Amino acid sequence: MVNIQGENVYLRAIEPSDLEFLYQLENDSVLWEVSGTITPYSKAVLQFYLENAHRDIYEVKQLRLCICSNDKMVLGLIDLFDFDPKNKRAGLGLIIADAGNRNKGIGSEAIGLLCDYAFQKLDLHQIYANVLEHNSASIHVFEKLGFTRVGIKKDWIYSESMFKNEVLYQKLKP
Repeated sequence: MVNIQGENVYLRAIEPSDLEFLYQLENDSVLWEVSGTITPYSKAVLQFYLENAHRDIYEVKQLRLCICSNDKMVLGLIDLFDFDPKNKRAGLGLIIADAGNRNKGIGSEAIGLLCDYAFQKLDLHQIYANVLEHNSASIHVFEKLGFTRVGIKKDWIYSESMFKNEVLYQKLKP
């Protein structure tokens, strides 16, 4: 797969040189609430993951890409997960690593690029996203990009000694 180029960012495959970035991101306990992680990852486990990251989305049901600035700095990750070619759908996840890079349009552009790729190249019919109910920034982005709020999963995430609701968003192929 070649880079998926946008105006201000591009998406590319994860490379072995991304080990340190992945290690820092996956072990940031602040992000565990949305990633479902409950224990740290070792560099050895992440190295194994990187060695297998080239595997086809049809085999592993996931596509994880780096979000990069045009000056080649890695800003975050974006995923298609639970890829279901029979029903032509997948989930979408996104993280911009540095809080200083959030709310600058990077996530919006990355989501738009990945949605275009998923609809055009993978022939998906729908993409869905799960967003914590209190995450107003993400809710704004998904609604701005044409995702429709289709439901609330009550008490879906247990974090910080309490249950939290998760909002389900969908976008159908135009």
